[in-house]
Amino acid sequence: MKDKRVLIISSEVVPYLPQTEQAINSFQIPKAINEHGGQTRIFMPRYGLINERRHQLHEVIRLSGMNLVINDMDMPLIIKVASIPKERMQVYFIDNEEYFKRRSILHDEKGSCHKDNDERMIFFTKGVVETVKKLNWAPDIIHLHGWFTALFPLYLKSYYGDEPLFSGSKIISSIYKPDFEGVFSTNFEEKVSFDKIESDLTSDLKKANYEALTKLSITHSDGLIMASDNLPEAVVSQIEDSKKPVLNYAESKDEEVFIEFYSKKF
Repeated sequence: MKDKRVLIISSEVVPYLPQTEQAINSFQIPKAINEHGGQTRIFMPRYGLINERRHQLHEVIRLSGMNLVINDMDMPLIIKVASIPKERMQVYFIDNEEYFKRRSILHDEKGSCHKDNDERMIFFTKGVVETVKKLNWAPDIIHLHGWFTALFPLYLKSYYGDEPLFSGSKIISSIYKPDFEGVFSTNFEEKVSFDKIESDLTSDLKKANYEALTKLSITHSDGLIMASDNLPEAVVSQIEDSKKPVLNYAESKDEEVFIEFYSKKF
């Protein structure tokens, strides 16, 4: 694990958001990596409910200022950064007034997914990759947490397929239990196809529900982690059928097993 570079990408990270299973893992895993001699960088969205003063976020001017094209619209990218107290861990925040200013995460007050989560996912994906390119920090492992990161494996292997910085990167996806029902976007495939990604790679997005996003992650990742207990049977079957390196839920809670998975499989 010594000196291995691990990029952690998550929609939730403690201490900036409440302690969900995903948010806790997105903090504990990089902490364990650091303690075993690895190097980490963490990326998450900068939601409006994150208290910038309390957590001492500040904008990084040299990384901000780029416009990202999302479904034929120019959207400004703002990058902020903070350090987790008492830990050697730096967190980069992807920000945009249109997508992340609201004081909620991925769901509205009724528990339904925000209708623009499709564009938010594309913006977050491109924003992270473009920022890592500016940092010129080539990760050995890219560890993704949750369905909001489902586009990363697809984009890294198609849209950014010729980017040398990621040519040696292996992608691990942690799969969590569903937190929404139904389809949250009927135009997701069309919006992703705008980036000239081949239609045979985007077909899962025709029905943008939890199962489709999870399948997209499984199909294009190099390794998988069952990060929640009692995942839907269909998802477990997809993971098993993929024949890719995998940690089950119990194994993922054992730090030594987890570090060995990182070190020996990737």
